[in-house]
Amino acid sequence: MSVGVNSSHFLPRHQPISPTFVSSSSSSIIVYNKIPDRVGQRLQLLSLFRSDMDPSAGPSLFPLHRCKTIHLVRHAQGIHNVDGDKNYKAYMSPEYFDAQITPLGWKQVDNLRKHVHESGLTKRIDLVIASPLLRTLQTAVGVFGGEGYTDRMDVVPLMVENAGNSGRAAISSLNCPPIIAVELCREHLGVHPCDKRRNISDYQFLFPAVDFSLIESDDDTWWKADIRETKEELAARGLKFLNWLWTRKEKEMAIITHSGFLFHTLSTFGNDCHPLVKKEICKHFANCELRSMVIVDRSMIGFEHSTTNYPGKIPSGLDLPSDVVDEKAEERT
Repeated sequence: MSVGVNSSHFLPRHQPISPTFVSSSSSSIIVYNKIPDRVGQRLQLLSLFRSDMDPSAGPSLFPLHRCKTIHLVRHAQGIHNVDGDKNYKAYMSPEYFDAQITPLGWKQVDNLRKHVHESGLTKRIDLVIASPLLRTLQTAVGVFGGEGYTDRMDVVPLMVENAGNSGRAAISSLNCPPIIAVELCREHLGVHPCDKRRNISDYQFLFPAVDFSLIESDDDTWWKADIRETKEELAARGLKFLNWLWTRKEKEMAIITHSGFLFHTLSTFGNDCHPLVKKEICKHFANCELRSMVIVDRSMIGFEHSTTNYPGKIPSGLDLPSDVVDEKAEERT
C-alpha cells in the first residue's frame, strides 16, 4: 500500500483541523452533545470554560449544517483482552493474531444492538465505519446489521455463518446502514500481533457485503513486527481520520474502532475545557461502549448547505425590524 505510517501522512502541526470537538488553539471552546426528545433531536449546548473563574464563559452557538454527529464505539471483548488485562505481555503472543470476539463479547454486541434499536439510533445513522480487523468488523455487523438473514442469490450477507469462529448465524445486509472499512481508524500499530490484520481478500470472504474499496493493499503494510507506532503518530493519524470524516457527505456516522486509537486521538482535545469536560472527552472506553459527539467545521472549509434553514420573506413584503423603526422614530423627534 502506498499509504504508510510516517510523518508525511500526518497533518502538519501548524495546520488547523477543520472538524473539531474542541479546538485547542482557540480562546473559546465549542462542544456539542446530541440528546433525543420526542420531536426529534435538539442540540444541548454545553458551557465550556478556560477556567472555573472565567466570567466570559457561557453557552455557545454554531450552525447545525456545519456539524456532523459521530457515534464512537469500542469493539466488544476480544480474546486478547482476557489475558491482556491480567498480563500486558500477553498482547505480544502470536496466538492472538487479529483477535476475534469472545462469547462474552458477543453478548456485549447483542446488548448494544438492543440499545441502538430502542434509542432509534439505527434509523438515524447514514454510515458505519469500521477498522479492518476481525473484532471491529464482527462488532460493526453484529450491532448494525440487518435482521433474519435468508439465503438469497440477489442479496449477500454482511457476515457469513461462523465467521472468525464466532458460532453465530449469518447476518443480513438488508435494511441496515452501509458499512465500510477504513485503515485510518485502526488500533495502535506494530509489535502486538493482535493488531495485525489479515489480507483484505480473507475479510471479503467473511464479510461479503462490507465495503473494502477504500483499502489499497490486500496485505497489511502498516503493521511492523519490530516498530511500535508512537503515541504522537497515533494521535496524528486520528486527527487525519477526523479530517477525512468531514469530506463525507453523510451527517451522522458510527465509528467502530479501538481503545488506544480513541484514547490517544480524543486526548488531543479539550485542553481549554473545564477539567471535567476534558475528562469526559478522553477517558478510556469500555468494551462495546458507545459515546455520541458532534464535530464542527470551525474554519468554514466545508461548503455544506443547510437542509432546514428557511430564507423567509416569501412572499416578499415590508419587514423592517422593530428596533430600526424605533431608531427612525427617535430621529424624527
